[in-house]
Amino acid sequence: MTTNEKVTLARDVEASVVPIGTKVTLQKGEEVFITQSLGGSYTVIVRGNMFRIESKDADALGVEAAAKPASRDPGHPATPEELEKEIWAAMRTCYDPEIPVNIVDLGLIYDCKVSPLADRSSNQADIKMTLTAPGCGMGPVLAQDVQNKILSIEGIDEANVELVWDPPWNPQMISPEGKERLGLD
Repeated sequence: MTTNEKVTLARDVEASVVPIGTKVTLQKGEEVFITQSLGGSYTVIVRGNMFRIESKDADALGVEAAAKPASRDPGHPATPEELEKEIWAAMRTCYDPEIPVNIVDLGLIYDCKVSPLADRSSNQADIKMTLTAPGCGMGPVLAQDVQNKILSIEGIDEANVELVWDPPWNPQMISPEGKERLGLD
């Protein structure tokens, strides 16, 4: 799949309006232009409006959903450090629908902690993240994307994603890789 590819929706599909996050249904047969396909989600333009379609609905675009990456040996319980590495890798697959840089390299993740649940049978992840602008309606959508990807990690049964505003995000928080991708270096 290439960006700016025009496709016809194969079925009705739920999408989020960018940047406000409101859920709508795009209709089967509508022509959409795919402007970004990163981290499994798709940003599309329909009649001049921008929408985000989740990876679970890739088939509506005629695309096969991305395969879940292979995890560690299922018989090997992960240490909190190993889980934290997996969480950071999972968060690197989350993208703002308007910016082609993952949320980690954008500097939106402020904290990631892994702790055992009370029964010690699994773990909880606590994430503090921010947005590039406090009024961005996509915040809940991005937080849900982070939570879903973390909960897909074996050994994590709870994931709390908190949107925080202190310190305020600024472009200096973008990683060198992110700045390179955006042409800011």
